[in-house]
Amino acid sequence: MTAILSAHELHLGYGSAPVINGLNLTLKAGEVVALLGPNGAGKTTTLLGLAGALPARQGEVRVNGRVSKAPVYRRCRRDMAFVTEERSVISSMSVHENLRVGRCDADFALDLFPELKALLRRKAGLLSGGEQQMLTLARALARKPKVLLADELSLGLAPLVVERLLQAVRAAADEGLAVLLVEQHVRKALAKADRVYVLRHGAVAFTGTAADAAENLQTIEELYLATA
Repeated sequence: MTAILSAHELHLGYGSAPVINGLNLTLKAGEVVALLGPNGAGKTTTLLGLAGALPARQGEVRVNGRVSKAPVYRRCRRDMAFVTEERSVISSMSVHENLRVGRCDADFALDLFPELKALLRRKAGLLSGGEQQMLTLARALARKPKVLLADELSLGLAPLVVERLLQAVRAAADEGLAVLLVEQHVRKALAKADRVYVLRHGAVAFTGTAADAAENLQTIEELYLATA
């Protein structure tokens, strides 16, 4: 099966500072791929490069097997959704209005997260952090993209909310969505992922199936600790 999204010898950075060096990564329909690593390893930078928000210094990004240099807004208008670590709700608008401006299937979004039905008239800025993240993810999934890039869905949230979000991501992948998931909770990510990449200093230090990673948790934890 052709990868729906891939990076080939991808180099990314900011100004004169290199961050990602020669990354090779593939993402296929119907799988959750976890992108793990310590702070500063280049996880968010990788997502920005794959989304088209950060231009490649070298190498290439391919979408459906074709080299793409399209900017982020074009990729997200087509088949991609990008959920950043900053919850992208419009605080002054209601939940219902956020769904409308997101150009998504509101009924589908509410089926994904029925918890939002009672909050439709509430301004998004008054929601809890977990409710805001549900709204953000619901809006992304209800656009029915082919690829989801998700950066730290669990950041600052209670374990039950994190599990709820990751369950929704896994269910969407089981329906054919390709997911690249940056996640701080290694064990929670492995429980939902099919494959894993671990970054360290901008390069892949470990890759394999989620089962492989689960059997090598000590190695992965050492990579997190060995940041120097």
